[in-house]
Amino acid sequence: MNERAYIRALIEDIQQELPLIWGRPIHSIFIGGGTPSLFSAGAIRQLLSDLRALLNFSPAIEITMEANPGSADESRFAGYREAGVNRLSIGIQSFDSDSLKRIGRIHDGAQSLAAVQKARVAGFDNINLDLIFALPAQMPEQAVADVEQAIALEPQHISHYQLTIEPNTLFHSQTPDNLPAEDDTWEMQGLAQQKLREAGYTQYEISAYSRKGRRSQHNLNYWQFGDYLGIGAGAHGKLSLPGEGRIIRRSRTRQPEAYLQHCADQRISLQQELNDQDLIFEFMLNALRLTDGFALDLFSERCGLPVSLLHAPIHQALQQELVTLKNDLLKPTDRGLQFHNDLQALFLDVEPDYSRSINPVIEF
Repeated sequence: MNERAYIRALIEDIQQELPLIWGRPIHSIFIGGGTPSLFSAGAIRQLLSDLRALLNFSPAIEITMEANPGSADESRFAGYREAGVNRLSIGIQSFDSDSLKRIGRIHDGAQSLAAVQKARVAGFDNINLDLIFALPAQMPEQAVADVEQAIALEPQHISHYQLTIEPNTLFHSQTPDNLPAEDDTWEMQGLAQQKLREAGYTQYEISAYSRKGRRSQHNLNYWQFGDYLGIGAGAHGKLSLPGEGRIIRRSRTRQPEAYLQHCADQRISLQQELNDQDLIFEFMLNALRLTDGFALDLFSERCGLPVSLLHAPIHQALQQELVTLKNDLLKPTDRGLQFHNDLQALFLDVEPDYSRSINPVIEF
């Protein structure tokens, strides 16, 4: 694929969306999906330069780029840093080479360690490491070893996810029969949380841990049901349109070749307007992942719906000790975080029966 042509297509894409986001400050940019670190530093520099000319960057904007350890290169990392990328998210997954092979990763443990070192030398002082636990044939002590190794590297942020096997993928069709037992999975998570806490990392979301002042703005915007615009092949976004009283989701054409061939206004493959039930479920799905919870007013601001719609399911959640509610601050308990699916299910069938008035506050 011609990277110059792809960058041009991205800019055409954003230009098409400008009327929807005009004047809104941009607080974060996340360059991810596939392996963006295969792009040259010059291409990333061109992309960010063009975006600065079109958009209203916040002075403290967070610009994150995903990197695969298998494509890590010190000079390339330095080029990304000079181009304006100020946060690097490295997809370590595991430091154990055998575990990486089992999940089809192209890098090994040595490359994982080297990638972090190269990022440091390149000047990055805000690094996230992605780890996955409950891998095939993984024992609790191996999962803990991954976390201990990550801590030893002293990143500012660690994401610690349980393995999820997505439907309609090759891995799903070949699901291994040696996945850890449920008790072992709980043990992995509990021991990892303890290690991270002892090392000074604060859990602010089910799978996210950070040093003080290093929470990801991209993550927080997503979990707080903020607006975000997705451009590029397979990208998706969510936008509030206060002038029209609508909140929409948009998805782009998945295949890069088709994305390049289409005109800007033909790259949107799906547009969905969120109804009241969608808004309630999606807001709670995201916001109840945050350990600090959220002020109930945020629900009305982001969804344009009255908080009274949440009273019945919140009452049930309180009875089941899944949440606490104090001074209009709703927080998941440790039990609520552990049984997040059960908590979320309480908000699945809320059925508004009135004519709403949407006036969401935009914090783009």
